[in-house]
Amino acid sequence: MGIYSERVLPRLIDRVCGVAANDRLRRRVCAGLRGRVVEIGFGSGRNVPFYPAGVSRVSAVEPADLGWRLAAKRVADSPVAVERAGLDGQSLPFADNSFDSALSTWTLCTIPDIAVALREVRRVLVPGASFHFVEHGLAPDANVRSWQHRLDPIQQVIAGGCHLNRDIRGALEEAGFEIIELDRFYDSAAPKTFAALSLGIAVSP
Repeated sequence: MGIYSERVLPRLIDRVCGVAANDRLRRRVCAGLRGRVVEIGFGSGRNVPFYPAGVSRVSAVEPADLGWRLAAKRVADSPVAVERAGLDGQSLPFADNSFDSALSTWTLCTIPDIAVALREVRRVLVPGASFHFVEHGLAPDANVRSWQHRLDPIQQVIAGGCHLNRDIRGALEEAGFEIIELDRFYDSAAPKTFAALSLGIAVSP
């Protein structure tokens, strides 16, 4: 990883994803989490204030050391125990059936092999456990999708591998998840090309 990825990008992501307008989405996606939770793409810990009372422990998967340092105060102030327990969502260092819930916020766009990562999440969840997610990805409208496809190569370069045009619902279903709640919408805080969101809950059968 270069200087940009190690020292600049985590701060940029913290600023962009940490805008106050995202708090309502974090509150929604965290509602219903319970027990032992694995959070992939923990970042700078922006979800920590929104963990519900039913969460007993969070295992945070985050590759960026700077992201973890930026999260230090939120982790220290959290009533829920949070540990940094992994670096790569494609290779989770946990036994099968280890977690009661999983959480991903604006993360699946960047993981190089989303199929492998989702299979890993399924592996570490107990049967029937829920995977809570809010992600940007492929838009429902053809004209927006066309711009996403055009801009995706540029987005990957400037945003650390982030894709604009991943089919989040399709990826979850191909990984064997059953989607039980899904809200697809455009976030008014950004242009549609970058703000086609999917917020929901999927279950690991």
